[in-house]
Amino acid sequence: MGFDSESLGLSDSALGLLRDLVHERTGLAYDDGRREMFADRLAGLLTEGGYQSFLDYYYFLKYDAAAADEWGRVMDALSVPETYFWREIDQLRAVATIVVPELARRGTRPIRIWSVPCASGEEPLTLAMLLDADSWFGRADIELHASDASPAAIARARRRRYRERSFRAMPAEVRERYFTRQGDEWEMDATVYSKVRSWSVVNLGDRREVEARAACDIILCRNVFIYFSAAAVRDVVSLFAARMATPGYLCVGASESLLRVTQSFELEDIGGAFIYVKRHEVQGRPHE
Repeated sequence: MGFDSESLGLSDSALGLLRDLVHERTGLAYDDGRREMFADRLAGLLTEGGYQSFLDYYYFLKYDAAAADEWGRVMDALSVPETYFWREIDQLRAVATIVVPELARRGTRPIRIWSVPCASGEEPLTLAMLLDADSWFGRADIELHASDASPAAIARARRRRYRERSFRAMPAEVRERYFTRQGDEWEMDATVYSKVRSWSVVNLGDRREVEARAACDIILCRNVFIYFSAAAVRDVVSLFAARMATPGYLCVGASESLLRVTQSFELEDIGGAFIYVKRHEVQGRPHE
């Protein structure tokens, strides 16, 4: 159902302020062509919260100390939960069969991997299954973490249960190995599920939250930058470059390019998949 623009006070100026605030806090960018979609997704939150207009909602989000929890609901409303097991599998397979073994040969420290945004968990769990298939969790110290800006998405990931739509690209034999049918859902094997050590709510637009988690060897940040402004992508990638190990491996979606965004990562073909690699230490701190 669409929003009622009159009752919510949908003026260009009010909506523009709200869009700018969302972009500032999250990196998500909505141009004029997506203006009504943006308003429609947030309209329910205004109605539920009893706000009289988008301008009232803007003032609440920007200035009210009680707005911290509301930002989670904003991200729930704006998130795009399009994910499934085995999505863009060539890249994940390259990580599991080439990158992780190479890192394991280099030293004894833990191999840290961060999937962000992880949505309802299909991406990091796909990697967990690939690593488990070759027994890498027993051969190397691997820390696999997952985060998303949507609390609702993380809540779904923590359930450990998935419906048929999540399996549309996964080979049937893999599902039979790692999942058990529970009614109209499939529950993942608890041992392999536990290889994801943490599920957390992280906003890529929050510098402190990103810096606290980006000290990794591998970051999976796929299919989110298509929703960000160029400036927001540059800021996030700069933080990754400053915090990641050397070498550091950054995976983005097949439709995403960082070639005009950063010189800190080199695009490499690894096992038939394209991955951005940090080969040299980054001098100084990213732009404040």
